[in-house]
Amino acid sequence: RGTSRRLGNERARTRRKPQTMQGVMRATATNAHVARGAKTARRGTAARAGATKTKGPPANLERFRIETPWDKAKQVLKEEFGATDEELKRCEDLSDEDLNKAYYMMQLCRDFENECNQAYMAGKIRGFMHLDNGQESIPALLADAIRKDDLKHSYYRDHCHALACGVDSGAVMAELFGKDGGTCRGTGGSMHVYDMDTNFQGGWALVAEQLPYAVGAARSIVLDKMLGRDDAHDRVTVVFVGEGGAQNGRMAECLNAAAKENLPILFLVIDNGRAINTFTKDVATNQEVFNQGKHYGVPGVLVDGQNVQDVLRVGRAAINHVRTKGPAILQVHTFRFNGHSPADPEHERNRKDEKRWARAECDPIKIFEESADAKRIDLAAQTAKAKEEVQRALAFADASPPPPANLAAELEYPDPSGNVDYAAREPVEGLASAEAVTEKIVPAETLAALKARIEALRAMCLDPRGISIGDAVNLAILEEMLRDPTCVAHAEDLQAGSSYNIPANTQQAFGTLRAADEIIDEGHFMGKALGEAMNGYRPIVELMNANFGIYGMAELSSAGNTYATTGGQFQMPMTVIGAGGTAPNQSLGAEHSQPFHAYIMGIPGLKICSASKPQEAYGLAKSMIRDNGPGVLLLPVKMMKSRGPVTPDSFLPLHKSTVHHLASDESVKNDKAVTIVTYLHGVKETEEAIAELNTKGIDADFIELTCMKPVDWKTIQTSLQRTHKLVILDESTRTGGVGATVSAFVGENLFDELDAPVMRLCMEDAPVPYASEMEKTVVKRAADVVTAVTYMIDRQA
Repeated sequence: RGTSRRLGNERARTRRKPQTMQGVMRATATNAHVARGAKTARRGTAARAGATKTKGPPANLERFRIETPWDKAKQVLKEEFGATDEELKRCEDLSDEDLNKAYYMMQLCRDFENECNQAYMAGKIRGFMHLDNGQESIPALLADAIRKDDLKHSYYRDHCHALACGVDSGAVMAELFGKDGGTCRGTGGSMHVYDMDTNFQGGWALVAEQLPYAVGAARSIVLDKMLGRDDAHDRVTVVFVGEGGAQNGRMAECLNAAAKENLPILFLVIDNGRAINTFTKDVATNQEVFNQGKHYGVPGVLVDGQNVQDVLRVGRAAINHVRTKGPAILQVHTFRFNGHSPADPEHERNRKDEKRWARAECDPIKIFEESADAKRIDLAAQTAKAKEEVQRALAFADASPPPPANLAAELEYPDPSGNVDYAAREPVEGLASAEAVTEKIVPAETLAALKARIEALRAMCLDPRGISIGDAVNLAILEEMLRDPTCVAHAEDLQAGSSYNIPANTQQAFGTLRAADEIIDEGHFMGKALGEAMNGYRPIVELMNANFGIYGMAELSSAGNTYATTGGQFQMPMTVIGAGGTAPNQSLGAEHSQPFHAYIMGIPGLKICSASKPQEAYGLAKSMIRDNGPGVLLLPVKMMKSRGPVTPDSFLPLHKSTVHHLASDESVKNDKAVTIVTYLHGVKETEEAIAELNTKGIDADFIELTCMKPVDWKTIQTSLQRTHKLVILDESTRTGGVGATVSAFVGENLFDELDAPVMRLCMEDAPVPYASEMEKTVVKRAADVVTAVTYMIDRQA
């Protein structure tokens, strides 16, 4: 079999070689959605594209191995990347040590994945697991050219990427086994391998979600350089994505961002031609992912992933380009020998035939073993070394204890509620050092103007007319960005202050890198913020309208999950601020009147606050920016210009609600008191309602949910022990709303305190209409509060 395979490869090499990388790619990007009906037509297509079939392929084969010989690749690298002969010579030279290292890594990955498969079948690994057999040339490249201090963002097929980047094999295997000795203490599992020591930052399970995170990581390297950090120099970020994931719109956004700021990022596209049950060519008009960057000036190159020598040479050149010049795309054409996961029945057409053929004819390990270079190394020794390492990993995973049962609860927040004095928290590098950095990177004249602006805003805080909500939050952001150079801002229309002045003057003071104007996709810049937060920065994201955050639900979800999923390794000091909600007579229609706050209540790890007055907006913003976990601060869109007093340098807790008014003792004694809980625009409506209720001899404990999550149940409990009646004015829908959560909690835990059923005044389960006549039936207001409270009191009487 070995002889026939070698002869087959030799015959394949005698056929006409592809003239260009594009020609090679056309073999995989055919528009055919089914196998060609005639063999002659099939052969003609392959020949025209420059791809050749090795001996004995099945007649229904739709995906061929390609060839990207180094001589041809060098020409592309010169033309597209501007590589010099000297640079290419360094890439070309493969020492015996290089080949030993590459072969060992391929064998380590192959044996590791085979043992994972056995462990999965034995029930030691559970859930989803995705194996990498057939694509081992990629981890060989990583081990060869990617350094420990580089930042790496992988996807759900991440085991081998982690091994190649230096993550301990025992820790990876233990993570798959769900053990405490795993990279993430068993919290992440197969799809979520993270390791802070080697800068391996995922393991992300949603297809293509890792792309903006990696762009944020690359921005952190550029920010490090700006701040004068010694270890920044030529570090790079590498992000892995499949050719299918590269069809996601996130890819175009991230190529644009990488080009706009010339970020040191390599988009490493792993092209195995298929998803679970779909051929990529069935859904993608063009599979030449390496050409996607041309519109943005980002060069790309394609390489045959079955030839590890070519992968090393071309990959080195691409990585060197990123280290010295800017972003690039490397597309590696591979065959994956396993199904999507062990649970994959592999029903897609021709899949099993292709897999059998590819294992025999396209195995990168076998192809290397049959090359002349194999004679330069001790194959048996490297194979034995790899097997020994995998057995060590298995033994470590078996011996590792399970994680404590309460670990998940302990990892909900980096800063447990009530345990932090935000006023005393200094920047990570120390206050004196942070101030010195700011003075170094901000011109003196600009710094003087910024401080003058801050003093003007602080004067407004003490003015009898007060300061607006928007300006109060702007003051908090300017103060924090001045104090801590790791604070960065992202927003649409940022340079003009966005819609409510929240990010005003940030770009003018701190420049476009620390205060970035963004494209119109909140998910994109939330994702970049997440990547920055994982790498030592405190991003502040302003949403022009909170409802636009719907575009970033995946990113918010991952932000909330990251601290726990990484086993507590990566904190997530990321703040999202937006004006939203639904006021009576808002007249904005359904899309601008959605209860975004309710949508995100179910995301673990998020702290969610709201503020209806300048003091609360300022104090919560200051605390949230200094918190080490992700937070969302929601503001009332129709009250952003309302003014009030603010105490400068004040910090509010992120786990406490605000009591604005207590019912009189007399009303409590006479059973004429209720507890009203609300937030956002409901605060103004409740103030009006209480004024009218007072004329009827009725009063209320008035609680604003300045902390919506975690729910401050103690404040509600204290009030109900006085009034025994609860009304919730809720700016979200009847089903799944914030009020539903509060009501359920009260019913489950404080039922004995109630003298009457909880009254929920919430938005109906209907899109908010534009016309006032309809809107009144959907959105509740002061008049509804008066009616409900009066009914509750009168019925009890």
